[in-house]
Amino acid sequence: MTTCWYEGPLAAFDTETTGVDVETDRIVSAAVVVQDAPGTRPRVTRWLVNPGVPVPAAATAVHGLTDEHLQHHGRWPAPVVYEIAEQLAEHAAMGRPLVVMNAPFDLTLLDRELRRHRASSLDRWFEATPLRVLDPRVLDKHLDRYRKGRRTLTDLCAHYEVTLEGAHDAAADALAALDVVRALGRCFAARLERLSPAELHTLQTTWHAAQARGLQAWFARTGTEETVCTDWPLRPELPAAA
Repeated sequence: MTTCWYEGPLAAFDTETTGVDVETDRIVSAAVVVQDAPGTRPRVTRWLVNPGVPVPAAATAVHGLTDEHLQHHGRWPAPVVYEIAEQLAEHAAMGRPLVVMNAPFDLTLLDRELRRHRASSLDRWFEATPLRVLDPRVLDKHLDRYRKGRRTLTDLCAHYEVTLEGAHDAAADALAALDVVRALGRCFAARLERLSPAELHTLQTTWHAAQARGLQAWFARTGTEETVCTDWPLRPELPAAA
């Protein structure tokens, strides 16, 4: 019997950043976690980055990384973003789906860093083998759409009984997101086990767009002037200012 994707090899990616704006903020740490099967020892690659810009106190309060620490221990962004993209492309080539919680944030940020420091883009790395992303936020929102409450990684871990040790550490968050996706797979096996990661990637594009439109409608009703991007897992590049 063929192993279901959620019982097989998965990779996961997460970043910590200087803020929440994918166009202007920078990566200060990142991690890729690989696990061949549930319960097996994960392999973790970590990067610490000197972003070349000040780290706001509000960001340090979240992840604990200070300017001083990053200047002493962080590497320059250009080689780091190259290594991250190279590793993600290797996992894609090996057929490992990539778990990314709230993928449009982390993947778009990585894309912008590649453009900023390497005159490249994330898409270029996946011309040979497409990226197959599993986003626990999109999956959970679609599969259990009427559940009340927030859906942060901490909330999803609590709901699916996944241990999250050291939240807002890139490696800890990546591993927790990976475990949440496995738990989601088992919980909704009847709806997911016949779908391949490639099919799920395509479906999540549609599901995220519908979720974004719903959120936009709610913002309109509540008078919130915020635009919700429907693109997933990567936001389009903003047109250059005239």
